[in-house]
Amino acid sequence: MAELPHEEQLAAAFVDLADTLVQDFDVINFLHTLAEHCVRLLGVRAAGVLLATPGGRLLDAAASDERTRTLEAASIEWDEGPCRDCYRSKKQVPDIALDSQAARMRWPRFAPRATALGYTSVVACPLRLHDQVIGALNLFRDRPGPLGSSELRLGQALADTATIGVLHQRAVSEQMTVNAQLQTALDSRIIIEQAKGYVAHRLGIGVEEAFTVLRGHARSHHLRLTELARHVLLGTTDPALLRRHHR
Repeated sequence: MAELPHEEQLAAAFVDLADTLVQDFDVINFLHTLAEHCVRLLGVRAAGVLLATPGGRLLDAAASDERTRTLEAASIEWDEGPCRDCYRSKKQVPDIALDSQAARMRWPRFAPRATALGYTSVVACPLRLHDQVIGALNLFRDRPGPLGSSELRLGQALADTATIGVLHQRAVSEQMTVNAQLQTALDSRIIIEQAKGYVAHRLGIGVEEAFTVLRGHARSHHLRLTELARHVLLGTTDPALLRRHHR
């Protein structure tokens, strides 16, 4: 099958990174897709992605190959490397030759390990949206010379698009959780109102007093009010609840 023209590959990449509103969204698989697109489109040898937890701890989320993933995992253990610096500064880490003295002084364990893997230079782009940074993207080259400025801009654009996708999906998931909680609360309220009416009718009392009866019975029997209300409606509650001495 013939390879798509570069422009079509670019379009496909941005569509992939924008398509997060799926039922079985998997953030790790999504970030692997980001790494793969970077390798395909930017002329880099490998890409790795670190993702931050809400508490700020970095995780080796994805990489274009296993040896790069292992390198990224080690960088977290060593607490050094371009992705870590990028995340903490919220800025790009400019292209740096990994065999240079500057790289070895800055990353005394990361730089030699990356060089041993055949990488010649690295640049890191933040996964950011405005002032919010949720991780970082490492781009590794295995050829002389830095990453071109146009490739660097494209890499940052891919990282930014992926960030929007992740944050959008998080927001939707949180909203779905909120909506589910609200629906549960509404369902509980309806069940309790129906139980109040039933108890009021059976005991010949007002609904306010019926609610007091239900709450008192729930407390004394260590039951949730909604659970008790369901038992009332199903006819499976303690018969003592519906005796007139509650009046």
